[in-house]
Formats: sequence, structure tokens, C-alpha cells
Amino acid sequence: MQHPGFFIKAGPFSLEKIAQAAGGELAPGTDGSRLLSGLKALSDAGPDDLTFFDNRKYLDQLAVTRAGGCLVAPQFADRTPPATHAILTKATYRGFALALQLFYPEALWSKAAGSEGKFAVDPSAKIEEGAIIESGAIIGPEASIGSGSRIAAGAVIGFRVTIGRNCYVGACASVVHALVGDGVIIHPGVRIGQDGFGFAMGRDGHIKVPQVGRVIIQNNVEIGANSAIDRGALKDTVIGEGTKIDNLVQIGHNVVMGRHCVIVGQTGIAGSAELGDFVVMGGQSGVAGHIKVGSGAQIAGSTHVIEDIAAGAVVCGTPARPFKQFARENATLTRLAAKHGRVRSEDDKA
Repeated sequence: MQHPGFFIKAGPFSLEKIAQAAGGELAPGTDGSRLLSGLKALSDAGPDDLTFFDNRKYLDQLAVTRAGGCLVAPQFADRTPPATHAILTKATYRGFALALQLFYPEALWSKAAGSEGKFAVDPSAKIEEGAIIESGAIIGPEASIGSGSRIAAGAVIGFRVTIGRNCYVGACASVVHALVGDGVIIHPGVRIGQDGFGFAMGRDGHIKVPQVGRVIIQNNVEIGANSAIDRGALKDTVIGEGTKIDNLVQIGHNVVMGRHCVIVGQTGIAGSAELGDFVVMGGQSGVAGHIKVGSGAQIAGSTHVIEDIAAGAVVCGTPARPFKQFARENATLTRLAAKHGRVRSEDDKA
């Protein structure tokens, strides 16, 4: 059975209503009564969805989008397909944030426990035989806990969250807006499913962008203490099967991580980055947003990746560069520093 989702969606709304809410205007000749019922990214949107375009990098996606409506700057309006109605605005991302607030008025407040607060385990939750719920744990409405799983004291499992079989959720961890597979270990203090760091910046202030995606944790993942995994904005944040995440790791919204990756402590992975299978990231390393790291790549500790990394590459330094190049540069600097020191010493003696 398909998951019903974590947010109650309003609508449908007419193009005219959406344009008003987003602070835009309809392109000439647009039927303002046309109804749209959802919001999706350019590549995923269908005839009943609203989308937005604000980055030339995605011009090819704009040209083939199937969206019913698109928030777009006036200079790009003629790039939209004939079936996509343009809503014109110079601040497309800001407009999309306002449209999201129209469709998802409750998205800024995550549901966790039942509103009445009478039950630690909500009566509508499904707890399979053999699951253990420790004293003080909160299981929210319509949540599901699989057989053999243990939810430790003080943990919170939110509205409609699914925890698979033989999992462990540590003390005071919180899991919202997430679907968790089997055999997953979530250590104490972990935060899964909180909204991503999304704001539409502006001179008059920054508008919070509702995050209406999910977190998908596949089987046999382990997540270290006090790590945080943000839910997706529109798409899902995904942690692949068998991946091991250390303590104090930050994973941003829309990140897609492959299978059997190893992410060491104090690492940060920014929004919409993509990691292939068996990627290793050393401690205090980082990956910038929208970057792709190929399968089998190794990122040394304290390395910061700002460009795509090929499969199997080994990189070091800030900004990241191939290990051999990094080693040569360091050796050269060491020789130059030593030579400069000798020259200074001889001058001082003279």
C-alpha cells in the first residue's frame, strides 16, 4: 500500500489564485481558472503540478517539463513548453516558497504525538508483536513499528513514520517524516526528518520555504549519536542500504546517498548532493550542494568538495584535488619553506 504522506495538502487552486499568492502575474492569454493540485520539481512535475525555474543550469529541464504551471522570470517565459502556463515573477524561488505555504499551510510544524497528549503510544499506531516500547517513548498517530524493534526511553516516533523490523532507536532520538527499513540502528540524540535549511532570500527578509519531502532510510543503515538528516524539500532525502554514519554528521535536504557508504564524524553534506555506492568521507570533510560524488570515491579528512568527483577518485585538501597532486603541492611548499628558512638564517648571520 502506498504511504499516504506526512502533510495534509490544500487545494486545488486556480492559476490566478496561485499567481496572487506568489506575487506574480499570469502571462498574457493564460486561462486563470485552470486548476493545479500539486507542486513538484521541473523534472517530476505533471500537468496538474506547479513548478519553478530559477537556475540556467536547468534550462534543458524547463524545455521539456510537463508541468501545468511554472513560476519563471519574464526573460525565460518563451522557453516554457506550450502546455505549461507561465506565471511571471522576478523572484521565482521566493514565489515558489509562498505557493508552498498556500498548498501546505501546516508544513512548518511537524506532527509528532497526538494533539490530546493522553497516550504515550497513540491508539492508531501499529505495533507488531515482539516490538519493545520503553517507558517514556512517544509513538505518534498512524506510526508503524516492526517486530523485533526497540524504541528506547524518551525517543519520539512521529506521525505516520514507519520503523521496520529489528531496528533500534536510541534514547531521546526523534524520527519524523521518515520511512525506515529493517535492521537500522539509530543512536541516542539522532534527529531525522526535521525541515531542511531552505530560505528564499530577499532584501526585505528571508522567507522560510516549507519542506514537504521525506527521509528514506534503507535496510541495515547505522546512524551515530547526535547526527541530523533533514527531510527533502520536494523530493526525498535517501540513505542507501548498509551505509554507516558516525556521530555529529549533518546531512542536508534532498541528499541522495548510495549503498554501503562510510561517513565519519563531523562531516557535512549540503543539500541536493549525490553520493554513489561505497563512498568514504573522512572526519570533518564536506561536500557542497548539488555536487555529485562517484561510486567508490574516497574523500580524506578535512577535505572540502566543491566540484563533481569521479568514481574511484581519491581527493584531499581545500578545495578538494587528487591525492597525488595534493601530495606534490605539499612537498613543494615544504621544500620552499625550508629553503626560505635557510636563506633567512644565512642573512641573519651576515
